[in-house]
Amino acid sequence: MVSLDHYLDELLSRGRAYFSRESALEALGLSSSAFIAAAGRLAIKHRLISPRRGFYLILRPEDRVTGAPDPVRWIDPLMKYLGLDYRISLLRAAAFHGSSHQAAMVFQVIVPRQQRAFDIGRHRLQFIYQTPEVFAKTNLPEWLSQMKSETGFAKVAGVELTLLDCARYFHKAAGINGVAQIAQDLGAKADPRKLAKAAVCYENSAVRRLGYLLDHAGHARQAKVLEPFARQAKSMKSLDPSVKQLTESLAESCEKDAKWMLVINEPVEIDF
Repeated sequence: MVSLDHYLDELLSRGRAYFSRESALEALGLSSSAFIAAAGRLAIKHRLISPRRGFYLILRPEDRVTGAPDPVRWIDPLMKYLGLDYRISLLRAAAFHGSSHQAAMVFQVIVPRQQRAFDIGRHRLQFIYQTPEVFAKTNLPEWLSQMKSETGFAKVAGVELTLLDCARYFHKAAGINGVAQIAQDLGAKADPRKLAKAAVCYENSAVRRLGYLLDHAGHARQAKVLEPFARQAKSMKSLDPSVKQLTESLAESCEKDAKWMLVINEPVEIDF
């Protein structure tokens, strides 16, 4: 009978650094208790780690420094194991598309089902929930890109979805100034037609926020296609909803942007 240790070596020789409990039991003919014991011994030796119950990562010597492989190498098979569609987005996607200011300390994934965040080694995985209806409309092949690693490909938001996701979930994208920097770095790469089409799926206030930031960064073509969303607005919204004004009079003193129907309650600072 082949041992679990040899099974891992065989998988690695085929360029595969992950496996499920079910596939190992089938391949090795072990009982569940014997597999758990063997996996526990290898985990102690830093050969195995499990990001989700029943799904295992094989650690190579170079992975032991960070405690786990880069999630881009295994997020796709993990999500397939969980039966869940996904896209990498926000800060990691922004960095992938060329926003060099973004030091992505967290690996953020948009999903249509609630999932808890977790730490694995030095990596932090954060799942951002998007309603299944909106996710189905946005997670389209023509709006996605592929992030390549030595083990395969992972789905990542295209430039347009990255910008919209960051504007929608700005509190998870380093705040308004973080999104402003991403808009500055990536705005020129966005296809205006794709941006306008995808924006229909997002809250009007998030689209206006992105339009203002693109305008502020000088990306006139991309900003212009979002202007119709501002004309549909019924009321002013804060540029940064996380900033709570102390008094009504202080709120009244803030600059108003009639074009984007926004109260500019936070100064925007970006590096050029």
